[in-house]
Amino acid sequence: MRPGDRLLVVADNCQDDTAELARAAGAEVIERSHAQLRGKGYALAFGVDHLRANPPDVVLVVDADCTLSDGALAQIAADCHHSGHPVQMLDLMHTSPGASLKLRVMEFAMVMKNQVRPRGSFRLGRACHLMGTGMALPWSLAEHAQLATGHVAEDMKLGVEMAKAGRAPRFLETVQVSSAFVTDSSVARVQKSRWEHGHLATMTEELPSLLKAALRQRDPALIVMALDLMIPPVALYFMVLSSLTLALLALAAVWPTAAAAAGWATLSALVFGLSIFVAWLRFGRHLLTARELLTAPLYAIWKLPVYLAYAMKKRSGWVRTERDGKK
Repeated sequence: MRPGDRLLVVADNCQDDTAELARAAGAEVIERSHAQLRGKGYALAFGVDHLRANPPDVVLVVDADCTLSDGALAQIAADCHHSGHPVQMLDLMHTSPGASLKLRVMEFAMVMKNQVRPRGSFRLGRACHLMGTGMALPWSLAEHAQLATGHVAEDMKLGVEMAKAGRAPRFLETVQVSSAFVTDSSVARVQKSRWEHGHLATMTEELPSLLKAALRQRDPALIVMALDLMIPPVALYFMVLSSLTLALLALAAVWPTAAAAAGWATLSALVFGLSIFVAWLRFGRHLLTARELLTAPLYAIWKLPVYLAYAMKKRSGWVRTERDGKK
């Protein structure tokens, strides 16, 4: 931090000594407690309201379990201040040495979602989705942002709204915010459910208006954000595509007129597999061996209950993730 910077800790519905430890470390601390209105969006809104009396130029949001790379604070603040746009730094999660195959597959999936895709969308249309942590907002946007919504994916929703207002988020890959995966499988599934359900909810709620705005304004930023939002979670896409391909191939065996559809589905499946392989060659060989990559479809099966719950309208609400050894 530089002279003049402020570190504000929002202790939201905390039942431990977070506030006391943060104050002892020199942070400015505010505490919020509400039994019904729970979630990160409410905590962010509470923090922004506190800043109104003496607003900063830039608000940087960092989750409490995350670490910033050297120089990240100064770089993202400068980029945000000069551009007047929200800025998202590279956000990755890492496994510990000796982590299980499932966790390393999850780490590779995180690289695909939070590094490969935003790099592509930013190069194509100078835009990316916000990721919730490691994101900087100009005060002029933060003070008017609709944060206290209780939405399970408040970050993606916020980024879409700002893009439609002409302030598409920028991607600053040169700096990084990072955190560690939890090792408890049951806790990891709860966390993944929240992420995946939030993604699907944002897709169904925001994609129609985003597509309409992209077509009307012919804005490359809106177009690439809409294209990215069209992509469902990769595990879900794999299950749908593979099931459809197998069904069409079986149908074509007894009904020749279905051969063309089966051919297109097979080609789509091959292209999908090739894209995963190319991404692994470039970004994932230090995480998975080639043999381990072939087990990735089992990861999709592990996530099947997540998608079934969403389809049955058993949607995940915001639940604080229990960290290893902590509540």
